[in-house]
Amino acid sequence: MKVFLAIALLAGTLAATAQPVKNPPTGLQNNQVKVASGPLAGSMAASGIREFKGVPYAAPPVGHRRWQAPQPVEPWTTVRPATQFGPRAMQLPLFGDMNFRSNGVSEDCLYLNVWTGAKSGQERRPVLVYFYGGGFVAGDGSEPRYDGEAMAKRGIVAVTVNYRLGVFGFMAHPELTQESPHHASGNYGLLDQAAALAWVKANIAAFGGDPQHVTIAGESAGSYSVSAQMASPLSKNLMAGAIGESGSLLGLQPLPTLAQAEQTGVAFAAAVGAPTLAALRALPAEQLLAATGKPDAPRFSTNVDGYFLPQSPAAIFTAGQQAHVPLLVGWNSQESGYQGVLGNSPLTAENYQAAVQKLYGERAAGALKLYPAATAEQSATDLASDRFIAYSTWKWADLQTQTGGRPVYRYLYARPRPAMTPEMGDATANLAGGVTKGTGAAAPAPPAKGAVHSAEIEYALGNLPTNKVFAWTPDDYKVSEQMQAYFANFIKNGNPNGAGLPTWPAAKPGAGGQLLRIDVNTRAEADQTRARYLFLEQK
Repeated sequence: MKVFLAIALLAGTLAATAQPVKNPPTGLQNNQVKVASGPLAGSMAASGIREFKGVPYAAPPVGHRRWQAPQPVEPWTTVRPATQFGPRAMQLPLFGDMNFRSNGVSEDCLYLNVWTGAKSGQERRPVLVYFYGGGFVAGDGSEPRYDGEAMAKRGIVAVTVNYRLGVFGFMAHPELTQESPHHASGNYGLLDQAAALAWVKANIAAFGGDPQHVTIAGESAGSYSVSAQMASPLSKNLMAGAIGESGSLLGLQPLPTLAQAEQTGVAFAAAVGAPTLAALRALPAEQLLAATGKPDAPRFSTNVDGYFLPQSPAAIFTAGQQAHVPLLVGWNSQESGYQGVLGNSPLTAENYQAAVQKLYGERAAGALKLYPAATAEQSATDLASDRFIAYSTWKWADLQTQTGGRPVYRYLYARPRPAMTPEMGDATANLAGGVTKGTGAAAPAPPAKGAVHSAEIEYALGNLPTNKVFAWTPDDYKVSEQMQAYFANFIKNGNPNGAGLPTWPAAKPGAGGQLLRIDVNTRAEADQTRARYLFLEQK
């Protein structure tokens, strides 16, 4: 009962006085809308798509609001410009594949962006809300690869959302738990996302969107976020569909408990010389951020806080208590390189066998049957990819198929990126092999033979031209056109299939199901990997 009462209280807090504005006085024709907190003036792209950037969906989480659940926006009365992206969340420059259009970093970061082709607030177009990736330590809704214009041209109202990251978004602490009305702390970034979904529910009709037809999506940490929002009682009723690209919270390692997360926060506070919550809140944001970049700094994680997540996501999905919505979900053919298993050791069958023996001990023989040494490079790549992110995505899809009550469509994205453009030269050679998230640097890597982590984003969202690193070919645009169409169909209908597309069968519980292999010759094929994931989850 306490949890449901808390949900009601949060919903009231987030929505505040928010009611859909059916007849904004200025109208979309003038690139203006009126949301619950006040009037907005956006801009129009050459394509005719209207853009509203830097729209506040919660109060700035600064001062005493640092490490609190998001609070309502202070209303305004004069027309507020919405033509520039808001600041991105506090973060260090960690990943070489990120390109921002926002103006700097700030704790004041709770903004979202809307793209719409609607001509009035009376239309009811399906809505896509996209959460960026970046390991919960980096990323921004202004990144060109997430731009919503292409999806808006397909009749969808597209939204990208900024949320708190790192120590600001995920630090738990006993004093924070004590001051919380829900006796929980951490997970602030996920609470931000839930607040954004409540904002969309209350306001998206003003942009011509349908508040009852919202699909949430994301890649990497954004995909983890989608699994979290599906699991949480705070947000599971705010969506009609979900898309997950590479990752979920249903991984091989259990999430920390609230008590464990609190101790991580206590240790960090001691390391920065701030023994109390008041002292932590008094520290400049830049000092806290710099401390997280030290080699011995902890990684702040989502935790099972008893509020946003009443139980572990795996337990919630197993019990069928998650959002019962259609799910489109998958991962890429080379989520990690073979170095994820071999480290710096040369690639040989002997070294691979030794690495597997070290990882699995008495179970090594079983691992080598599924990931054979005869094909050491491919096997090591598969094993590293599975351990990194593919297993957790598979587990999410598998449980949703069993308990979600709605169709699940699973893909394997296999299109390698093309060669780089000549002008990029060696300076961006690291991007051809992908960027290993969490390393703190984009190290050079050999050219990828498969589709690396995050490679599908520009294809899926129709943003290949925004990435100048690669020399896109007609085949790349063919793959992108198909993937956009699948995504758009799913957002509109809860089913990715449509005219002119290879048939994508829904997954079936247990063995014998099919998935869609997305490449130049996209096709459905039998799932041959289930035994690998069942092996990995054995204890």
